[in-house]
Amino acid sequence: MHSKEQISHEEYQKAADWLTSQTRHRPQVAIICGSGLGMLADTLKSQNSFAYSDIPGFPQSTVQGHAGRLVFGELNGKTCVCMQGRFHMYEGHSLCKTTFPIRVFKLLGVETLIVTNAAGSLVDGLHIGDIMIIKDHINFPGLVGFNPLTGPNDDKFGPRFPAMSSCYDKGLRCLAMEVAKELDVAGIMQEGVYAMVGGPNFESIAEARLLHCLGVDAVGMSTAPEVVVATHCGMRVFGLSLITNKVGKSYEDSDSVNHEGVLEVGRLRSDTVQKLVTEIIRRMEINNNTNDAV
Repeated sequence: MHSKEQISHEEYQKAADWLTSQTRHRPQVAIICGSGLGMLADTLKSQNSFAYSDIPGFPQSTVQGHAGRLVFGELNGKTCVCMQGRFHMYEGHSLCKTTFPIRVFKLLGVETLIVTNAAGSLVDGLHIGDIMIIKDHINFPGLVGFNPLTGPNDDKFGPRFPAMSSCYDKGLRCLAMEVAKELDVAGIMQEGVYAMVGGPNFESIAEARLLHCLGVDAVGMSTAPEVVVATHCGMRVFGLSLITNKVGKSYEDSDSVNHEGVLEVGRLRSDTVQKLVTEIIRRMEINNNTNDAV
């Protein structure tokens, strides 16, 4: 099912044209809000918002903590579009549907993608409430053939065999650490490797131990497909994981994780994430100007 469905260039264009006709905003930055982090969209000025169900070709989000709307607006002088609610492989969507919005954003003129997610920590140094800057990922579904780029390549978006060795922009990662120091939250931030698993169940003890052995710092059920597609079509990407739970690696552990707990940590840390992303976007303009000059 995941590999057979194909979406034509015309379908992406149809969604982009519809949005262009409905809003005057022409976004440069797209933000995907993870579980419990939808409040990022509420900070946008001069908002236009659209239910996913109204946008041609858009799938529907079915997960608690994911609102299911696209919000356009201004943030610190940058035009942005926010996804309040993302799509997951475990909801039954094909991966090309999961990543459908990314290519629509590209057609709208988006150059930078910011992805946020809720993730479980596999290492002692990452605590609940910490924020991990994603420096790299392990895309487990992709390694076994569940990849949004499967099927005929659309050369209008990017090459058949895109490199993923530097998909998380180093300049934006450095900027994030600078901003964290200025906001006095550097103590709860560090870089790390994110792994995507298919879900929807949380990991078994043996699976958690395997991930830890492979050098994974945090694990979740999203993000990698969107980043693969964004990198394929030439966007620069910045990713944040909010650590919402510790993943058990011992059979003696009595704690078990649940989605409500994940959303609660999102609420508690929402202000910090919002300030961080807002300031990164404000300062990003300098980076864009520098890139243009090069």
